[in-house]
Order: sequence, then structure tokens, then C-alpha cells
Amino acid sequence: MANVLVLKSSILGDYSQSNGLIDHLVDSLQGSSIVERDLASNPLPVLDGEIAFGLRGGEELSQKQQDALALSDTLIEEIKASDTIVIGAPMYNFSIPTQLKNWFDLIARAGVTFSYTENGPVGLLTGKKVIVVTTRGGMHKGGATDVMVPYLKTFLGFVGLTDVDVVYSEALNMGEELAAEGIKQAKAELDKLTA
Repeated sequence: MANVLVLKSSILGDYSQSNGLIDHLVDSLQGSSIVERDLASNPLPVLDGEIAFGLRGGEELSQKQQDALALSDTLIEEIKASDTIVIGAPMYNFSIPTQLKNWFDLIARAGVTFSYTENGPVGLLTGKKVIVVTTRGGMHKGGATDVMVPYLKTFLGFVGLTDVDVVYSEALNMGEELAAEGIKQAKAELDKLTA
């Protein structure tokens, strides 16, 4: 893992279990070049009509559009420069945090990170490993309430990121014993992925 892009999206700061697990992972990456973005403490703009049109480029863009386009270009260059992308994705109300969705919205650009062909869309961000760390208060893995992981894999695949490992830490609000076991299992799985 020579070049690693780390995305944290928890709104809980120092109390965040997903951030703690990501820190555990990063600590084991000796010799790697790491770029970290905390999407909660440094939030990205929310996609609106003006930004959406601005991301298409062109002339006579407003300052807001120019800024969003430049930021999008920076975010995409960070992905392109990475061998591995680590994404913290705690489950909030059965979905990903808004902060992570904002990052998705800024990197999904036709002709830049994906293209439409006569055979359907083709992702352009290929040849990279993705590790998703997802934390949950309850137990959802493999159940009807886990709509988040299929969404994540669909979006990532859409832009060409198809080599995805998902590390779960569940039952974090179901008592100290279950929470401790969930964290322990997630750390062990992360250690295997970085061995």
C-alpha cells in the first residue's frame, strides 16, 4: 500500500468507532504515503443545481461553480494518485453519512471518472484497492436492513473501483461485551488485509 487515501466521514470526532478503526489501520501502514480527508471536520459542499452544472465545465462559470470544479478535480487527482482507498462509512439511519455522499457527488463526473458507452457505463478509476470500514450500533450485516453496503459497492463499481473489501464492526450499542467483540473482530480483519 504505497499511496493510501483515507476518508473519514463520522460526525462523532474523537468518539467515533470508525475513525478509531481507521487509525488502527493507518498505524500499521509503515512506509506508506497517506493522504487523509476528514469529511466531517472539513465538509465538502452539498450538490445543488448550480454545482451540478458547474461540474460539467465550460465558460462563464460562477465563482461557486469554479470552486466546486477545482475541488472536484483535486478529489479525483487524490484517487488517481492512490493505490488503496480506505473509506470510513458508519451507518446512520440505514445509510452512509451525508458527508461521504457529498464526496461521492463531487467525484462522479461523466467523461472523467466514468463514461457512458453503447454497452452501458464504464468506470475509469481502475486498478485500485478499496477498504470500507463500516460501524453500526446494531446488527445488520447480510440482512434486509443492510442497504448501505450494496449501495457503496454499486457506486464504487460505477466509477471503476471494483476491488472492495468491507470490514464490519457491529453491535456497538448492544452492550459493552458485544461492542468490544465487534471492535476486536474488525481490528483482526484489518490486520489481515494489511499483513
